[in-house]
Amino acid sequence: MTEHLNVSRSPVREALRQLVSDGLLIEVPNKGVYVKEFNVKDIEEIFDMRVMLEGYGIAHSKKGMTSTRLERLFEILKNLEASYEKGDLETYTRYDEQLHERIVRLGDNSLVNDTYERVRSMNQQFRVLSLTSERRFSESLEEHRTIVQSLAIGDVKTADLINRRHLELACNTVKEYLLKKEEEKEKEE
Repeated sequence: MTEHLNVSRSPVREALRQLVSDGLLIEVPNKGVYVKEFNVKDIEEIFDMRVMLEGYGIAHSKKGMTSTRLERLFEILKNLEASYEKGDLETYTRYDEQLHERIVRLGDNSLVNDTYERVRSMNQQFRVLSLTSERRFSESLEEHRTIVQSLAIGDVKTADLINRRHLELACNTVKEYLLKKEEEKEKEE
């Protein structure tokens, strides 16, 4: 592999260590490194962490909110709306990710931010899956609007409630996909 990429072993080993640390690869001693296959329990744990971390940001948003941060939230929302209108799911998911990261950062806690980064990398591959139905895509946009508008007026309770529901619906969609995939795999065996 290192010859094919024309790099030394050290950067490859470091990259693999980082991916193991991010929870995307599994290292089996004396066997090698493998891509992690996520199951329903993994997804539940990822979304549980997101609820906690994003809830922390929302709970501390009043003291962490500045006019610049609020302006950025509305800018991201505007980009989400434009992406939705174009039916551009890929761009929409990038802005979706930015919005949720900004929400976490409202808590001004570096440990929470670092933990969210790790969870974000595990969640990334499932972000598009949670929006594959037109109905869910539309609902997601409305949920994002409500979350941002609630944060703007300091209604932490509503922002948290809608964000929790938003994450729960996304989690359920991903779990349904994984269960269907597992059923198909069992039929093939």
